[in-house]
Amino acid sequence: MKSHFLISAPSTNSGKTTVTLGLLRALKNRGLSVQPFKCGPDYIDPIHHARASGNVSINLDTFMASESHVRDQYQVYSEAAEVSVTEGVMGLFDGADKMKGSSAEIAELLDIPVILVMDARSMAYSVAPLLYGLKNFRKQINVVGVIFNFVNTASHYSFLKDACADVGIEPLGYLPKNERLQIPSRYLGLHISTETDYEGIIESAAQAIEATVDVKRLLEITEYWTPKALNKTDFLPKQNLQIAIARDEAFAFTYHQNIQVLSAFGQIKWFSPLHDDAMPTADFLYLPGGYPELYAQQLSNNHSMRESIKAYSENGGLTYAECGGLMYLGENLTANNGQTFAMAAALKCSTTMQNTKMTLGYRTAIWEDLAYKGHEFHYSDFHTNELEKLPVQFLNAKGIETNTRLSRHKNTFASYMHVYWGDNGNFIKKLLKIRANS
Repeated sequence: MKSHFLISAPSTNSGKTTVTLGLLRALKNRGLSVQPFKCGPDYIDPIHHARASGNVSINLDTFMASESHVRDQYQVYSEAAEVSVTEGVMGLFDGADKMKGSSAEIAELLDIPVILVMDARSMAYSVAPLLYGLKNFRKQINVVGVIFNFVNTASHYSFLKDACADVGIEPLGYLPKNERLQIPSRYLGLHISTETDYEGIIESAAQAIEATVDVKRLLEITEYWTPKALNKTDFLPKQNLQIAIARDEAFAFTYHQNIQVLSAFGQIKWFSPLHDDAMPTADFLYLPGGYPELYAQQLSNNHSMRESIKAYSENGGLTYAECGGLMYLGENLTANNGQTFAMAAALKCSTTMQNTKMTLGYRTAIWEDLAYKGHEFHYSDFHTNELEKLPVQFLNAKGIETNTRLSRHKNTFASYMHVYWGDNGNFIKKLLKIRANS
């Protein structure tokens, strides 16, 4: 017998990440094997999940991937765990287009019971109709329990328990307001900083969970039997490419499933544009997104690394760079304060953080005979751009064309779109085919 549940909320900023991290660590501290998952295209929460649980966190996204892929990923990664914990995205029913890609859709698809996190700082019994609506809006969603956040007194909690009794949702406890549990945010979500004591925050959250949340009861009401996962065969033939992937404080936005697919093409070589002297010998270079603007001075000062990447690109080396990786490959990056830093200069463009607006949303790209999906999330934009624009059409979640672009210089390809190719390797295959024919 195992347990699994999805942590969601009526809206963002309700505290579901704090509760998720606290539960992951509390379960780990009890000696249980716990597998984290994250709804949606988020990169940052899975990094914190891994720290809290000791296991890699897997993204579940029904917009970017097929339902069968999401089912397979959930079954394969949850098989070895005693408890599977999925953190939702935004509010329970918030998706790219109505419910599409929402936490509710994933909970229904995978038959995962939902545990709500409710911000109760300004509510008492009035929480009842809100809980009733979340429980009954779509009967296929199994809302079984609730944890209240920002509850400082037992008397306040008693009103909330009364509401739960009348609605038919089990109250599992509460968390008081605690400044020690706050994780700093950047842009819309949490971020990663060497200045933040994430370990201390996570352990404090676990202790708070153990003090006022009935973890034993939570596991009891979310028990399930699961069939043994089938041994899946790789859909890609093994190849012998040398694949260099940037990974450090500036470049951390990678999907575990994307890396698994890349590993079928050859040997993965991790390297750091911040700390290493040069990129490794490679047949394919992947520069993922991240926060290069926060480390622009250090990236600029690493002259030997910039020169090695530029030389690789100019010699026809195959490269895919997305978002932060694109910014690094440009000639210059201008920070919020107006200071400009030299980058790798492998692409004839420059980017800026000044006077820009947020770009956010799912994308479907149609490139000749290939359709692939992903998302955009960035505040930077092009300051100058002389790159060749490839004939790729980009659509948002409602099918409306966007001004996203895929650019090329020799065999270097770059876009602001973060691509999810964990469902199949056709995007990578197309890049390899172009290189072979160039």
